[in-house]
Amino acid sequence: MNNSPQEHTTGGQYSSKGKAFERDTQYITTRVCREPGEGDRPVEAGRYRLVAARACPWANRTLIVRRLLGLEDVLSVGMPGPVHDAESWTFDLDEGGVDPVLGIHRLKDAYLARFPEYTRGITVPALVEVATGEVVTNDYAQMTLDFSSEWAEFHRDGAPDLYPEALRAEMDEVMQRIYTEVNNGVYRCGFAGSQEAYDAAYDRLFAALDWLEERLADRRFLMGDTITEADVRLFTTLVRFDAVYHGHFKCNRSKLSEMPVLWAYARDLFQTPGFGDTIDFEQIKQHYYVVHTDLNPLQIVPKGPDAAAWLTPHGRESLGGRPFGDGTPPAPVRPQERSPHPAI
Repeated sequence: MNNSPQEHTTGGQYSSKGKAFERDTQYITTRVCREPGEGDRPVEAGRYRLVAARACPWANRTLIVRRLLGLEDVLSVGMPGPVHDAESWTFDLDEGGVDPVLGIHRLKDAYLARFPEYTRGITVPALVEVATGEVVTNDYAQMTLDFSSEWAEFHRDGAPDLYPEALRAEMDEVMQRIYTEVNNGVYRCGFAGSQEAYDAAYDRLFAALDWLEERLADRRFLMGDTITEADVRLFTTLVRFDAVYHGHFKCNRSKLSEMPVLWAYARDLFQTPGFGDTIDFEQIKQHYYVVHTDLNPLQIVPKGPDAAAWLTPHGRESLGGRPFGDGTPPAPVRPQERSPHPAI
């Protein structure tokens, strides 16, 4: 087992000189549905394995939603290590470097099992069909929405409604802005290939954060009194902000901890079961600072910031609301799924 990020062959080109960063958004759009259409797969307990690295913010969404909805018994999880090479995420943290269910060392093997000529990025999260070893989808945005709707028969008692039908029109607008300006906005800053591209990305990012600071000043969560998918999507960027994006990606107008409303909001979520208990700051920092060798060629991983600050009182209870509404928090994290470096 190789737990030392410095021992990996890592790297890859994440920025292009003179160019703005543009994310490749062509994902495998197969869906897992109750009534699958042509090319889709059926919802079935135990049929799929979720591959989701703790380090990745897009994968972190699926880990949170899986916990909140109580899908652990029907959807197993495999967690690659935080550091990968230019080819694939790998299961370095498992015995022998092999996922114990899929029997593979590289996630790329699941992609090639279905698409032998696959040439796009090997991304997490990914749903893999256990029996065939084939990747089903890596469409992370649709995946979590489907967990809320298509997998409803398997939700735990007391699971929250993360995508309430009455709020979907507004939610979709809010989530789209969060994606373009914040989730992807930090990457536009970090991977900018010119001063002009960076300056434009920086201004867009902090304009959006100022908007969120104002929106959350008088409401506990993005859509009101209870948590929704929108909060999950924003949280996974905010929780990485001071540890990674502020320095490594040069998003340095303000730290999260210097934006009072967002900092309190993020701590409120962090201390809510299902959110902070999915976070591993050590893996997050190892991923960004070691893999992005074009940004950090010496691969030195910073020691700070102190994660204990995430457990300080946030005071958001004064706004009212209840994270789970009429529902209940999820059960504690199962021992085999606990973070190696828990902050909560």
